[in-house]
Formats: sequence, C-alpha cells, structure tokens
Amino acid sequence: MSSVTSINTHRTRPEAELGSEDHYRANDLIAAMDDHTRSLLSRGRLERRGWLVPRTLLVADLLGLSLAYFLTTLMWGDAGAFGSLHQILVFGVTLPCWALVAKLHGLYRSDQEQADHSTTDDVVGVFHLVTIGVWVLLVASRVAGHPNPTIYALITFWFLTVGILPVARTIARQACKRAQAYQQNTLIVGAGEVGQLIARKLVKHPEYGVNVVGFIDRDPKARRADLPEHLAILGGPERLPEIVKCLDVERVVIAFSNEPISELLSLLRQLRGFPVQIDLVPRLFELVGPRMTMHAVEGLPLLGLPPNRASRTSRVLKRLIDIAVSGAALLALSPVLAYIALRIRFDSNGPIFFRQTRLGTNMKEFTALKFRTMKVGTDQSVHQAAILRSVSANEDSSENGGLYKLERADAVTPFGARLRRTSLDELPQLINVFKGDMSLVGPRPCIPYETEVFEPHHLERFQMPQGITGLWQVTARANCTYGEALDMDVAYVRSWSLWLDLRLLLRTPLQVLRQRTSTA
Repeated sequence: MSSVTSINTHRTRPEAELGSEDHYRANDLIAAMDDHTRSLLSRGRLERRGWLVPRTLLVADLLGLSLAYFLTTLMWGDAGAFGSLHQILVFGVTLPCWALVAKLHGLYRSDQEQADHSTTDDVVGVFHLVTIGVWVLLVASRVAGHPNPTIYALITFWFLTVGILPVARTIARQACKRAQAYQQNTLIVGAGEVGQLIARKLVKHPEYGVNVVGFIDRDPKARRADLPEHLAILGGPERLPEIVKCLDVERVVIAFSNEPISELLSLLRQLRGFPVQIDLVPRLFELVGPRMTMHAVEGLPLLGLPPNRASRTSRVLKRLIDIAVSGAALLALSPVLAYIALRIRFDSNGPIFFRQTRLGTNMKEFTALKFRTMKVGTDQSVHQAAILRSVSANEDSSENGGLYKLERADAVTPFGARLRRTSLDELPQLINVFKGDMSLVGPRPCIPYETEVFEPHHLERFQMPQGITGLWQVTARANCTYGEALDMDVAYVRSWSLWLDLRLLLRTPLQVLRQRTSTA
C-alpha cells in the first residue's frame, strides 16, 4: 500500500446511537458479515491497534534498554561506572527521555498508518534513538555529579542497544500481529477495478492486519465473482457514516469512485467525526512510489514525483557494494558451493550448472547461472508454455510453486527439490553479480520470450541491474500473480535507493526461512 495517501482523524467518536430503523439495518449488516468480522465488533477501546502497538513497542524498548544496560554492567562492572547504584538510578531517570526521543522519531506511530510496516523500517530511527540516548545518559551522569561511564562502556552499551532493540521490537510486533486487537475493520469506497485490486491484495496478506468488511458503491453489480463471498457491496455512499459506526470500522480506503468530487468531500468531512484512518488512492497510482513528496502552494497540495533515474554516484556505490558482498559471500560459502556441486554430480548425470539466457540492464542479454535442479533432457518448451499461460491467465503463482519454478515435479531431481525450497539453487548467481551481469537486489532477470506479453510500462524494469532478490521476492514470494510481480519490479525501479536495497537484503533471509517453514 505504498502508493496510498493516508489521512489520520483523531476526533472523538460521536455518542449518538442508531435510531430504531437504522438499528434494524445495522443488524442486517452485521448478520451479513463473516465470523471473524463479527468477533471484532465487541472490542473495547483498549483492544485496538492504535492502543496496542505503541504501548507494546514502548514496553519492548524499555525492556531492551534495560537488558543492554544489564549486559554492559556484567561486562564492565565498576570499571565502566555502570554498576554503581547511583548510575543505575540515573539510567532509570533517563528512561522517559528515551521514550520521548523514540516518539519524536516516529517509532510508535507507523504501524497505525502503514499496513505493511516492518521492523527494518525502524532501523534509522533506532540508530538515532540510541545515539541521542547515550548522550543524554552521559550528560545526566555529569549533572548528577557521578563518575562518567568510560568510553569503552558507552560504546559497548551503544552496540548492544542497537542490536537488541530491533530484535525486541520484532518480537513485540509479531506478538501484536497474533492478537485480535491488531485487526482493523476496513471499508473500501469504490467497487471498481482499483477497489477490487486493493481488496484482493489485502485479503492475500492477513499479516497486514487489515480486515476488509466490504465495499461502498452505488452499483450492486460492480463486484466481481472471484472475491470472497463476505466482501459484498454494503450500500451507497450515503450510508458510509452509518456503516462505519455499526461495523466498528477503523480504516476507510477511497479507491476511485464515480461519485462527484463534491459528494466525496462531504463524506470525508463526515468521517472526520470518527476515529478512522482514511487512505486515498491517487488517480495516477501507477506512477506514484514511496519517493512521492507532498508540498503546497498557498494551501493547494501538490504531489511531487521525483525523476526515476538514479545518480551516477549512487550507481557506483551500488556496484561497489555488489562486488564486495558477492566476493565475500563466494569465499565464505565456498565449502557449501563445493558440497552442492558434488551432490549434483553424484545425484544425476549432467552438468552442475544450468545456464539460461536472461535480459539485464537495458535488455542486454547475459547467461544466468543456477545449480541444475532438473533432470537432463527436460524439454524447456514446457517451461515457456507454462510461463506464457501463467501470464495470459494472470494465475496465482503459489499454485505452481512460484514464479520461474513451473516445471513438472517429475522433472525435478530429489536433491534439486531441496535446493529449490531453500533457494540455494540461485547461489551461483553470485558469480553473475561479481562479473557485473546482475546485482544483489533488483528486478528479477526475465527470459527474452517473456517480453512478448509485457505492457509498455514494464520495460522500465530494465533501467536498473537485475537482481538475485527484489521487492516481490520479499513481499510476496510465490504468493502473487505474474502481472503483480512485474508491477512490483517497476515499483522497485521507481522508488530505488541504497536504503531500499539494504532493507530488502535484510528481509530476504527471513522470507526464505518463512517460505521453507510453510512448505515443510
């Protein structure tokens, strides 16, 4: 949901109750809901994401800080001036300052606004928090007249805190996602193509905690049959405030409606009386990425779309990182690579590597390397036919084991199946990265014949080096259609930054582990 503009409304919920006629209509609405939605209606104010997540993260931060301080004390004791009773009291007094700095850096609000928020998004904020917090602790010690902690103890405390806080926040966030309070009843205004696209994506990702309860639209025939049964059109726009009230809706997504702008503005004004978050899908959402900026000219808001082209300096840095990381990885993993190569050689006759022509930057062809996972003599036309069929039907790749893994199961060797489940078959692509054919992170390198079904805007994906991992591999893995994977590759190019690459690299091992667990 990176291309959705969010508006927070924080006013008090109206106290007026539904009248008898409205109450009857409300009961009809509730009866039409699925069991999960009805279970969310009885929650109190303290059982909502807006209350649960910030406070859980606050507790995680305080516990993480205390653990880091305790470990520093064990390591340095009196030598570091961390173990004295006076210094412990100073640390306790400064804890509210740590919490305040965290709040100022937005570490307690993003989960409410972003459906797909991840702990990796907090890394910069945590870095600033710990750096400022250590200075606050040092100043507080000096003001209190206590011996200053040694520089070695402070550095130890800094590194421990930077390492512990992200782990603590990850555990806290996962605990929140398992709680019923994390779920947000959500209405989508507009049951057209865009509204139904958003509904499908949200239903596919329950980890976002967004429970779609239905659509608001005047046209009862707008809903497509391939959506879950409970996602019905609940009424026209005039019923939006009533439905928000009786279904305890916490989020409303405005997704292109045929209603006049004046009526939509009126509805938005009414919703400002409710504690709901409003997400607006921009009309040109295909062009909008995370780097979108908003500025104003005499109160008139304007959306800014920066140029897609990365600077020469950024490209050089990306290439240097690719060389350093791929070279180090090839050296470190050489025993693993040798073992896999020997297993493939003894497991079945044929070459160790599978070589395939792929398209790189500016559609330049190169030979991509992978460990061979299929039996020798397998007809590659089967793969081509499956890919093109998947594209034309826009099938969910999870039904086939994932994109680019569409071959028949009987064509895959037993050891090859294990390599595929763990993505170890792609390790030789580190050689492609070192040579400059590919990058660690980027759009997935496609096979030349795939461009036959590309839309014109899909060609933007060739503006950047193709990568081993990327946006769709991390966010969707096998659970997406071919068209959605292409769109995510384009979105990566439009929003590229070195920081985005780092985030995707950090999330890739977790996604591979999650995929392996789900297929075990």
